[in-house]
Amino acid sequence: MKAKVAIGSDHGGYALKETLKAFITEKLGYEVLDVGCDCPDSVDYPDYANEACSKVISEDVQRAILVCGTGIGMSIAANKMPGIRCALVHDTFSAKATREHNDTNVLALGERVIGPGLAQDIVELWLTTPFSEEDRHANRIRKIQTIEDSYANHP
Repeated sequence: MKAKVAIGSDHGGYALKETLKAFITEKLGYEVLDVGCDCPDSVDYPDYANEACSKVISEDVQRAILVCGTGIGMSIAANKMPGIRCALVHDTFSAKATREHNDTNVLALGERVIGPGLAQDIVELWLTTPFSEEDRHANRIRKIQTIEDSYANHP
């Protein structure tokens, strides 16, 4: 088994989450930790973003994937958490670039924006593309961390 990935959704992303779970385990060979939701009934996306990202922060998983109707709400909620670099992605170019250049550890997708085929292509690229670790990219990640740290104890 490859790395462990958390996946979470609200009701607007439930169907795509279920499709991606099977794809990630069966086609890509990753272990998936599903943090919910468990049905298409209305729920609040911040709860599931928090649950999935908490698994990344605690290092129970290496990365997380979040799905809601547009991906916007999930990405906003995720990026409020320390150490999370979440990218909202709806194309393959951005999926690859956000791993190579930004070392993202969380991916947000919108079920109402993209179809399952494109979502699978995005997820595969995002999971298999390494961070480039070139000095310029690593330096930018350090600067992001410095900004985050400067607000950690901000009232």
